Amino acid sequence: MPPARATSSARALEAILPLIASGQPYEAHQKARTFASRYSKSKQYDTAIDVLFQSARELLKVGQQGSGTDLTSFLLDVYDSKDEAVSDESRGRLTQLIALAGPSGSWRKTIIDKAVAWSAKAGPHPAGDPDLHHYVGELLYKEGSFAVAEPHFLAGGKRDSGRVLAEMFVEWAGSDSPGGPFALRGTIPYLLNGNILAARTFIVHFVSQLTARRPSLLSPHQPTPIPVGEPTEGETDEIVFTTDSTLNFAQLAVRVCQRAQGDKNKAIREAWVRLCGTYQSKGGLVANREVRKALIDLAELYFAIPPPRAQQANPLGDMISAMFGGAPPTGGGAPARRVLAPAPPASTPGLD
Repeated sequence: MPPARATSSARALEAILPLIASGQPYEAHQKARTFASRYSKSKQYDTAIDVLFQSARELLKVGQQGSGTDLTSFLLDVYDSKDEAVSDESRGRLTQLIALAGPSGSWRKTIIDKAVAWSAKAGPHPAGDPDLHHYVGELLYKEGSFAVAEPHFLAGGKRDSGRVLAEMFVEWAGSDSPGGPFALRGTIPYLLNGNILAARTFIVHFVSQLTARRPSLLSPHQPTPIPVGEPTEGETDEIVFTTDSTLNFAQLAVRVCQRAQGDKNKAIREAWVRLCGTYQSKGGLVANREVRKALIDLAELYFAIPPPRAQQANPLGDMISAMFGGAPPTGGGAPARRVLAPAPPASTPGLD
């Protein structure tokens, strides 16, 4: 005997879907809303979800983006009413509808924004479900919408997201754009979100693919990679030195953050300060005001180094002073310090 949900939704769908097939999308849309409202009010949420999903899917298939998007939005409202958890099934309905909505107009963006907001409330990830973000990022990347795909890969924070983001950035950079800015656009956001594995996956694949396309980027002084520490999961961790100092900095920054233990490891804290000081003294992008601000945030997050005092003339000197017990910033209203829990002792040496 079929489950009650299938029987109930089947009755409604028998009245809705033939209307779509016969070229009456408006009537089908109205019937779907009426049935779903009735089921939702009587707390038959699963039946309402099935009616809305199948109706929206068929409407989107015949190019009725407005009606399909409206029913998808209603579907997400029912998710909220039911307190639907993020799962393969609940996410899978949304990814199907997102794909069918197509790239034209703002319909798909409307669905994506509301779906991400639901997943942020219904799941453990405040930025939204990583698998949903990754799916959306890949979909947009394949369509050539690099700028719109980028924040989804960064918000996803998965290792696969880092890998595909690297591939997209290499394609975006083309044959002549500097690689350094793209390296920082991938590594810094991942590190600020505490996604060290995604940051490492990103930078490893980005440098590998970029130098394969542009062999002239390899440093003539160190043309072969330098192994760092012991191999993990069958992979050797290597630094590839290039003629782009920003690219070199991004690789080193990820490895130092990976070995961070808050204020427990003095050598690694000193390595971070020296790394930032060395590359900022060279000028260029690493000395940019916004990048310096991000590096100060990373110093606090990974190495428990308090931010410098306001209007300090020598930010690097103040970072060193704070590391060795100098006075922290004074005054009320300072935000609470955000520090990652120290990692267990590293089995590999620091990059000092």
